[in-house]
Amino acid sequence: MQNRKKTKKIKVGNTYIGGDAPISIQSMANTNTADLKKTVSQIKKLEKAGCEIMRVAVPNMEAAKNLGKIKSQINIPLVADIHFSYQLALEAIKQGIDKLRLNPGNIGSQEKIKKVVEAAKKKKIPIRIGVNAGSLEKDILEKYNNKATSKGMVESALRHIKILEKLNFTNIVISLKASDIERTVEAYKLLSKKVNYPLHIGITEAGTEFKGTIMSAIGLGYLLYEGMGDTIRVSLTADPLKEIKVAREILKSLNLRQEGPTITSCPTCGRTEIDVIGLTKKVEKLVSKYKKPIHIAVMGCVVNGLGESREADLAIIGGKKVGLICKKGKIIKKVKEKNLLSEFSKEFKKY
Repeated sequence: MQNRKKTKKIKVGNTYIGGDAPISIQSMANTNTADLKKTVSQIKKLEKAGCEIMRVAVPNMEAAKNLGKIKSQINIPLVADIHFSYQLALEAIKQGIDKLRLNPGNIGSQEKIKKVVEAAKKKKIPIRIGVNAGSLEKDILEKYNNKATSKGMVESALRHIKILEKLNFTNIVISLKASDIERTVEAYKLLSKKVNYPLHIGITEAGTEFKGTIMSAIGLGYLLYEGMGDTIRVSLTADPLKEIKVAREILKSLNLRQEGPTITSCPTCGRTEIDVIGLTKKVEKLVSKYKKPIHIAVMGCVVNGLGESREADLAIIGGKKVGLICKKGKIIKKVKEKNLLSEFSKEFKKY
């Protein structure tokens, strides 16, 4: 994996994006922002799951005026997602939000943009420029034969950046998202050569839980492996809690985070004589709330089990209706299949 590209460090509430800050995980509430109880309840669940920055839609003034109440009841930075309306942006800033998601070129006259920028500057609130392939400016689309290309996405981002920079505003985060991996990756590669602002990465409209997880893992995994990305959002047509689970696993898989259990398990084959699938699910559930890093292996037979679990902190290796429990590559117990989980649980608690 390449070294992460050094980007500008931006403060967002009680956390940072870019520079030497850890890669943060974001999500977006799917509740009506005007519904205080439901929105706060969802954000608190996401906080508990590991969300570190929270975005909410602000489609009207009722939602905007609710932001301060929401912020007062949560512990992570709150981002207001605003389109076209400078009045909503000003109200969101007044309510004390931690970041704006807003494209300055879409909110009207230079005077309106200036009012928002001056208010954000005064409160030290960063602005995320969010370019989506599905909403490029008409002239940019025409330039590229009415196709939303990666080059067009970058051109749009640079246009919005220029608007802010002309007003001496550089407290900026950028995202470039398409619903396919190729355009998204190419856009970030092009942009990262031109600017050093922190990058919010994701594959937008990635799909339902299964498809979206695969799309996000490939797209985000590639970008992160290549050293791009300072904060991530997995976009799923599913409960936002699923987004956090996937995002955390992506970061763990690339060794960008050391937290909680990592479980190695074999895919099973005709040599397997214990229920590896069922056992692995039970082990996964048993250790799911453990917060410290631990490597656990569940292997189906002795042919590969001992060697492939050698690096695990704890392991179960299947045999003929029996199993071995190992610690740091050494066998410590041989037990019947029916007792494997309970005996493993004892060793896990000791660990």
